[in-house]
Amino acid sequence: MGFESWRRYFEANPVRQTALDAEIDWDAPLTLGARDRRALIRSFQRFELGESGDGERLLVKAAATRDPDYLAAVRLLVAEEQRHSALFARGLERLGGDPLGAHWSDRAFTSLRRLLGLRTEIALFLIAETVAVGYFHALARAAPDPVLRGIGRRILTDERQHVRFQVARLRHDFRSTPRLVRDAVGACWWLVAVGAATVLVLDHRGALRACGLHPLAYWGKSLRQFGRAARVALRLEPERG
Repeated sequence: MGFESWRRYFEANPVRQTALDAEIDWDAPLTLGARDRRALIRSFQRFELGESGDGERLLVKAAATRDPDYLAAVRLLVAEEQRHSALFARGLERLGGDPLGAHWSDRAFTSLRRLLGLRTEIALFLIAETVAVGYFHALARAAPDPVLRGIGRRILTDERQHVRFQVARLRHDFRSTPRLVRDAVGACWWLVAVGAATVLVLDHRGALRACGLHPLAYWGKSLRQFGRAARVALRLEPERG
């Protein structure tokens, strides 16, 4: 996909999102046990906060590419992430939890991704999304509540495409970079990815268990997911359809 194709994808996506939203039965009875409910509240609080940003600095960097299709796609991507935040907020309301005003992991991630240019910010988004996509899959497949499963399905559908979009941008930006430099960049990404996966597992271990996943097994799986995406993004292996 070129960025014009991505713009068209994001423009059309609200129709698909509306259809998935309509499948969520928000009035279904809630039968969660107290331990699972507390764990899922804690987890949803982190994700609601992390997805709620306005993307202002990212949009400034996207505008600097002078590619109107890419800028439009990023704008629509940010809007999708904000809709994810709203879904997590509705999930919190169902669970009887309140949104967080702030959290150290969100502040640290936001500060880190703002340090350098567009490639660094996109790489950090790729890391965050690849280590989290398995969580959304587990939520969609095995959350102990039908509404939470619906939220998981809805977000998973978007996030899989968000990963592909970030990979497309990075492949474009690394197209002329020497192999040795790409190898060094990949090593730096791995350090960040290990930290991100570790934080996710520690922060969300109760929710992972509620969805039938062992946190340590998830840690390894999430890093393998990142590794596959990183190799394609850095043009260390060909992109698959």
